[in-house]
Amino acid sequence: MFDLGMAELLVIGVVALIVVGPKDLPILFRRVGQFVGKAKGMAREFSSAMNQAADQAGVKDVTDTLKGATQGMNKIANPLQTAADAVKDTAKSAVDINPDSETGKLAAKRAEDNRKVKEAMEKKAQERLETEAREAEEAAAKARARAEAARKSSETTEDEA
Repeated sequence: MFDLGMAELLVIGVVALIVVGPKDLPILFRRVGQFVGKAKGMAREFSSAMNQAADQAGVKDVTDTLKGATQGMNKIANPLQTAADAVKDTAKSAVDINPDSETGKLAAKRAEDNRKVKEAMEKKAQERLETEAREAEEAAAKARARAEAARKSSETTEDEA
């Protein structure tokens, strides 16, 4: 719609600062922002109303029918595209692996190995978390013991004084 770059916006801002003044400039920008927001809201509402009217009139059904007809015509008119589609279908069927074949057995073995590795990693991570929790508890107990010893030490020095 409008092609405003950073330089144009800067010129507009400087002119607005000179014309409006620094005191009223934030108010002006706020009002412009509100106006733009209202305009966008009205445009969105208008667009959704037009889409609803088109859906009620059955335009979508007609466009779907036309797209289907043109796709059929494209297959006839474009043999290269038809050949490319056939190659894609063949490649897709080649990806489907028969589980009884050698490739299927290897794929199943790899999947099982991946599952075992994942389980081992989860177990190791759980053990590491448990070890860290135990070490944290021990460190907390040592800190409590030191704090208790420091408290008793300070009580004895206060009693002597």
